[in-house]
Amino acid sequence: MKAAFRDVKEVIRTRIVDGDWGPGELIPNEIDLAAEFQCARATVNRAVRELAEEGLVERKRKAGTRVRMSPVRRAQFEIPVVREEIEASGRMYRYALVRRDLCDTPDWLRARMGLGDRGQVLHLVCVHYADNNPYQYEDRWINLAALPNAADVDFSETSPNEWLVETVPFSDAEISFSATASDEVLASHLGCAVGNPLFLAERSTWWRGEPITYVRMVFQRGHRMTTRF
Repeated sequence: MKAAFRDVKEVIRTRIVDGDWGPGELIPNEIDLAAEFQCARATVNRAVRELAEEGLVERKRKAGTRVRMSPVRRAQFEIPVVREEIEASGRMYRYALVRRDLCDTPDWLRARMGLGDRGQVLHLVCVHYADNNPYQYEDRWINLAALPNAADVDFSETSPNEWLVETVPFSDAEISFSATASDEVLASHLGCAVGNPLFLAERSTWWRGEPITYVRMVFQRGHRMTTRF
């Protein structure tokens, strides 16, 4: 099976951190790495490009890629706990589990996160409240191949957001923000009208190349998200 770019990226990162490739050392070229990992050169290129963006390596045209002498400080991102966000604003927090299903991995999720051909995921839908007003609708999928113990958690008292933050770290994350229109399901859970514009955040996380979770978070109208680096 050909390696995904996240697998290649994690192996290269590990070799640098472990000192296999020291500061200033030239790492193997993309052709050699592609042969080693049995993947396309474009896969290696993406992995190395992201490591360069993170400050671990330095790429120079016609001179190859070297481990940086002094790694650039990387901005750190912490996954927020919804309960803490709400309580920090002085409001009362409440959580409700709407749906919990164990199912085969759908094709769209397998393609999005680079999951294997087989395996099951835990699908959870829940709503977070602030002063009993709907605050966030959470639609989450957890990869049970990476976190099999999640199948034994009922999540009736603790939200998957909080459980995951406490249970597993992440080495890579993809986050996107956009606007979406409320459909009948969102309208019923968030107490708004069908067609209302809402704030949508999508987040996928991995731990050393292993997909952990994908979540869609939909917020009430007027929601603002602020991140400090």
